[in-house]
Amino acid sequence: MSDTPFGFGLPPEEPENGDEGKKKDPAGGGQGSAGQSPMNPFGFGAGDGADNPFAAMFGSLNPNDLGAAFQQLGQMLSYEGGPVNWDMAKQIARQTVSQGTADGAKDESVGPADRSAVEEAVRLADLWLDGVTSMPSGATTSVAWSRAEWVEATLPAWQQLVDPVAERVGLAMGDVLPEEMQAMAGPLIGMMRSMGGAMFGQQIGQAVGALAGEVVGSTDIGLPLGPAGKAALLPLNIESFGKDLGVAKEEVRLYLALREAAHQRLFTHVPWLRSHLFGAVEGYARGIKVDTTKLEDVVGQIDPTHPEQLQEALQQGMFQPEDTPEQKASLARLETALALVEGWVDAVVHEAASTRLTSADALRETLRRRRASGGPAEQTFATLIGLQLRPRRLRDASRLWASLTDARGVDGRDGLWAHPDMLPTATDLDDPDGFVHREQLDFSELDKMLGEAASGGKPKIDLDKGHEENGSSHEDGKDDKGDTSK
Repeated sequence: MSDTPFGFGLPPEEPENGDEGKKKDPAGGGQGSAGQSPMNPFGFGAGDGADNPFAAMFGSLNPNDLGAAFQQLGQMLSYEGGPVNWDMAKQIARQTVSQGTADGAKDESVGPADRSAVEEAVRLADLWLDGVTSMPSGATTSVAWSRAEWVEATLPAWQQLVDPVAERVGLAMGDVLPEEMQAMAGPLIGMMRSMGGAMFGQQIGQAVGALAGEVVGSTDIGLPLGPAGKAALLPLNIESFGKDLGVAKEEVRLYLALREAAHQRLFTHVPWLRSHLFGAVEGYARGIKVDTTKLEDVVGQIDPTHPEQLQEALQQGMFQPEDTPEQKASLARLETALALVEGWVDAVVHEAASTRLTSADALRETLRRRRASGGPAEQTFATLIGLQLRPRRLRDASRLWASLTDARGVDGRDGLWAHPDMLPTATDLDDPDGFVHREQLDFSELDKMLGEAASGGKPKIDLDKGHEENGSSHEDGKDDKGDTSK
């Protein structure tokens, strides 16, 4: 995270007057190049402004930046929206993107050639996937995004993920004052919450902006961050990703298109999956508590000239997951769901690419390591809500899906996504063979009963009817997706 809270601090360019703009003249009693005077309340005069909070906060800015600084300060203190100032988040994310990545790569608009190449890669990827999964294409459109376009398109998803814990922090910031003081400190509490919303906005903005320099599509972290049905790739980041791999750019792009298209199929044709994943994140966030003791200490020692103190508290150790069975279950549910999603995509893409791309194995291993080691996405959530979006058991899940393909075929494997209760659990990842050969629940009778009940009929349920009878009752002789025992 930046050391210049709320974007205040040294501008990215050197002062126009070079070293003279940064050094004081010892003989001139601290006289700077700007002709500063102690009588100037904003620090653009002589003296270092040590006794002036405006000078301490804005003194390093040149006069041309003063208006922008006050505009940001006004946004910070006047914000009255939700727990996160998302306007500020978007602004800072766009600023972060415009600064470029550490390797010096600046964002740029996507040209017609790259757009055409992405469309062709996604089209070919969908063609290959048709032969290895029973789920039809989930991408109604394919797009090539710049980093800035990725920021704009994914912010709604980030809002859904971050708001729950930010709301808890906002409430905690109002609770740190003694009860008898809260009634008298209404304006102060409001200001603190506005500052909290701005600080979260700044943090998520910086994190999303940094992440935009790393991701290659809209589903890199196993969650559907972009609009439904839109397969998206970032040509600039794909080029950076493949630069040192020794693999042809076309192969890298096609392999990543396979992964994006596979994610899109899963999220489009498993309607409960998105809410299941986001609900698991929200459930985990509900179990996070804020260390109000630390917050009280920070608030009590806050120096108005150093608002970064509160920001640092938000970044370092304020979030503590509740060590309760419910919280552990939420975390396990989320980790398992992420592993199953990533494992299915890994297995399906490998099956589609292994006989067609000479570099498929190398690209697969590179991406596995990238996910397992934890990239920017993990750091983002670890900082903001103490949550690591890392599929710790990706390899186990991938092996399980591959075994299911061998034992039950493509339809039997993909049929498990028909209902969340049919999916493997964390325990099943420990014993994949046991799960593969175990008879699965058949939900066809339950679905039939619910349908008849909804239409006013009187369903008849034979409690003695066995699983094999249910599974063989289809007139066309084909397995129902809910029946995965064959």
